[in-house]
Amino acid sequence: MDLARTEVSREGEQAVKAPVRRAGNVRGSAARLGLMAVPVAFFAVFFAYPVAAIVARGLKADGAWRLGRIGDVLAQSDVRHVLWFTTWQALASTALTLLVALPGAYVFARFDFPGKQVLRAVVTVPFVLPTVVVGTAFLALVGRGGLLDELWGLRLDTTVWAILLAHVFFNYAVVVRTVGGLWAQLDPRQEEAARMLGASRLRAWRQVTLPALAPAVAAAALMVFLFTFTSFGVVQILGGPTFSTLEVEIYRQTSQVFDLSTAAVLTLVQFAAVAAVLAVHAWTVRRRETALRLVDAGTTARRPRGAGQWALLAGVLGVIVVLLVLPLAVLVQRSLGASGFGYYRALTREDGGTFLVPPIEAIGNSLQYAVAATAIAVVIGGLAAAALTRRDAGRFVRGFDALLMLPLGVSAVTVGFGFLIALDEPPLDLRASWILVPLAQALVGVPFVVRTMLPVLRAVDGRLREAAAVLGASPWRVWREVDLPMVRRALLVAAGFAFAVSLGEFGATVFIARPDNPTLPVAVARLLGRPGDMNYGQAMALSTILMLVCAVALVVLERLRTDRSGEF
Repeated sequence: MDLARTEVSREGEQAVKAPVRRAGNVRGSAARLGLMAVPVAFFAVFFAYPVAAIVARGLKADGAWRLGRIGDVLAQSDVRHVLWFTTWQALASTALTLLVALPGAYVFARFDFPGKQVLRAVVTVPFVLPTVVVGTAFLALVGRGGLLDELWGLRLDTTVWAILLAHVFFNYAVVVRTVGGLWAQLDPRQEEAARMLGASRLRAWRQVTLPALAPAVAAAALMVFLFTFTSFGVVQILGGPTFSTLEVEIYRQTSQVFDLSTAAVLTLVQFAAVAAVLAVHAWTVRRRETALRLVDAGTTARRPRGAGQWALLAGVLGVIVVLLVLPLAVLVQRSLGASGFGYYRALTREDGGTFLVPPIEAIGNSLQYAVAATAIAVVIGGLAAAALTRRDAGRFVRGFDALLMLPLGVSAVTVGFGFLIALDEPPLDLRASWILVPLAQALVGVPFVVRTMLPVLRAVDGRLREAAAVLGASPWRVWREVDLPMVRRALLVAAGFAFAVSLGEFGATVFIARPDNPTLPVAVARLLGRPGDMNYGQAMALSTILMLVCAVALVVLERLRTDRSGEF
């Protein structure tokens, strides 16, 4: 009888809760759509509209679409060469990065050694550096008058190897963080069990560990391919007139040749390629999230054992020193030159040519722009992450998630030039407004905010939100009192990444930064474009300053980062 009463009581309780749950689901869906409204409007106005405007400007004449222009452009031999080189160098850069970085991912995942956290921060510094700084650092290492030229008369700045090595330098942390983060959570006892059953070390790794790592390796490879396929600053500085990617060619066609139709076609080609890469990346990420059983990462690392493991650790440290630390050290050395801080003092003087103001003012400009861009990115990205919190979202919401990643792959040059031709009429006549630069920088920062905050928001127990909603709390109050206290640290990490990324944005800013308000990357590029040792030294000095600012931001991130704050 008591059991029957209990069952009746439970049925009654469920009958009471069901309408409340359905009402909560309806309110949740409405709240999600409300949260999505602002990010969707932001991306529609400041991303889709400028890109569509410049494509339409290039492919329309007298009100009619010239779709035949697409075939004409793609039939040109020089365009086909650019497409081939863009794809080839991206594939080569991805393969070389995986080859060099996978041992590092294993070392950081499985070994515990003194200075590991500091070394992790050192490895991550290149990833947050602006591409202009990366190109400048390698120019100081392998270019004319660089370290290798002085020591052995060896120059690589006229070869593709300089570009490939710079891409490995830039993306080393992508593989170490993405693959190493998963590798550290794989249960090593599975591989040990295979060894006990007679499998060799190589066979156990190939048949047990590698299949588990495959989604992470694929995701890292796709991200590296995406970054190198759309490479601009590195190729612009190291490639010179010999090598050109799609992004560099779009810049040349837009700003030098003034052929908007060719630039529009190349933009569409790059957009299609990036959309395909992002679709595959989303599929691999879903596999990574659902296919594995993971353990605490803190329980799998141990001190190296035996000569082989110590040799592997020494080899990885050697690669980090030569590939990651040496270019930055040479950059600092070149910024000092023979006159000590003479190049730095020269930054405080007007030259009346390259700049209308002393180059040192670019530091303040960049910091102000980056702060404004960070605020915009945190608001837009935070709302988007809150809207994407539930994993059972429909196709529309998943499509919105993919949309947020597009600014990482779509030509920043196209976005910057699109700002100039699209936002030039009331009520959005912003060409003379300072806010134009932070808006362009925020577009790149939003994906990092979303990817940092989303895993933490999804880890919040949904029953807490439901309980607050049942008690009458509004969606805003639920966010303020349930979600925000748990994601505060992740929010700070997201803001730090958005700040570092905004500080180094170059592709769009080079079009819209005013001559009297240059940013640090734009100032570096302008100085490198002028002959003379003084201009070269000042470029190295500004690049060093930019590197130090980004490094400080990264140190703060490492102190704030939690295991649930995402890898990037």
